[in-house]
Amino acid sequence: MSPAIRLIIAAAAALVLLPAIVLVLWHMPGFGDHSLPYGDEINHAAAAERHVTNMVTAVNFDYRGLDTIGEEYMLLAAVTGTVVLLRGRRGENVTDAPATVQGRSIRSPSEGVVLICRLFAPILLLFGIYMAAHAQLTPGGGFQGGAMIGSGMALLYLGEGYATWGRVMLSHVFDPIEAVGALIFILAGFGPMVVGAHFLENILPLGQTRALLSGGLILIENFGVALAVTAGFVLLLVEFLEETRVSQGEDS
Repeated sequence: MSPAIRLIIAAAAALVLLPAIVLVLWHMPGFGDHSLPYGDEINHAAAAERHVTNMVTAVNFDYRGLDTIGEEYMLLAAVTGTVVLLRGRRGENVTDAPATVQGRSIRSPSEGVVLICRLFAPILLLFGIYMAAHAQLTPGGGFQGGAMIGSGMALLYLGEGYATWGRVMLSHVFDPIEAVGALIFILAGFGPMVVGAHFLENILPLGQTRALLSGGLILIENFGVALAVTAGFVLLLVEFLEETRVSQGEDS
């Protein structure tokens, strides 16, 4: 399909969808206004029922935890599909050599970039762990924490170079980490059924409100999501960097 035809199709689709988009935006409630009682009910009940102060986490990992399982496995499927497509063409070979593209020279990062990345990478890693661990207390969660940890891994690559980064970020290590993270959430769902409770029912002690160990299963589920998201980010980085590399015959 030529670029001109693609532009024509995109313009036609935009003309068809634009009236509907404008109509939806026009009828949206004003900022801060809502006519549905769901949010008010959750804000009123979640603190007492789940001993958490982050109501969004209570919804995502308890009241509507089944939706979050679906989202996590959509991410798992997307990462798996990307890895299969990229790794399937080049095989399992890896190298310590920097990624190269034919006709494009490799420029070393400036000292300023290296310094900033080395300073902020551990900060991002620690803050990502903090965000995942405190999901039941403050805004954040396993998804956000995992994304921050994955971003910290990318800064490690920029600060330390491909050879050092590649020796640490091993795909055969992060493959099972992602699987374990996804499995934790499923076990948190089926585990209660073993003792006669409902799927994803929060059967663990809820702890004290505003305490780190509160929320019961919510903390465990966030831990699993953080593992899956972190490993997914790292695997994507590994595969994309390996995809750009031109084999020089020294692969091992």
